[in-house]
Amino acid sequence: MGIVSPGFRGRPRSSGPKLPPGQYLVDDFPVLSAGPTPRVPMDRWEFVITTETAREHRWSWPELMALPSETPVVDIHCVTKWSKLGTTWQGVSLDTLLSDVDTAADYALVHSYGGYTTNLPLADLVDGQAWVAYQFDGDDLAPEHGGPARLLVPHLYFWKSAKWVRGIQLRFEDEPGFWETAGYHDYGDPWREQRYQGD
Repeated sequence: MGIVSPGFRGRPRSSGPKLPPGQYLVDDFPVLSAGPTPRVPMDRWEFVITTETAREHRWSWPELMALPSETPVVDIHCVTKWSKLGTTWQGVSLDTLLSDVDTAADYALVHSYGGYTTNLPLADLVDGQAWVAYQFDGDDLAPEHGGPARLLVPHLYFWKSAKWVRGIQLRFEDEPGFWETAGYHDYGDPWREQRYQGD
């Protein structure tokens, strides 16, 4: 005797895209910022990786542009519940920037022009998971979206992809950033709905 009745097809499956729990799809690119948009003259822009021993590795804008670039196509997910799929960026992989950096650190504290910070495990910035992005959809990254350059870590909620990035401090111990000290989750995995502390 069959377990399933003849003609039973189960619940209809969604033909739409698979989104993390609680997210909805957008076609535009919402602008959300923790403060005013900083304006950084390009001749004064720099990106600095500081190791746990205080050794600094610096890149000016021309030096960043001279590095090999990549064009990741990724989905992005904001903690405010919007998701945008198949976004196209251009930037320098953190693997490239960290290739000559000698570190035993486990954590990174990301710093932005304007004072914003966010924390991540260093493991989430390597192995093709993160970029310093300076173009979006074929155009220079607009200031309201973090231009001239922002961190791009698409597998985490988008507040971890710090706008107006200016550097990364490598650390032995985790240190919460701006939103994390205000109650947001330290890690921020959208597929586990890690929006706030305790999620």
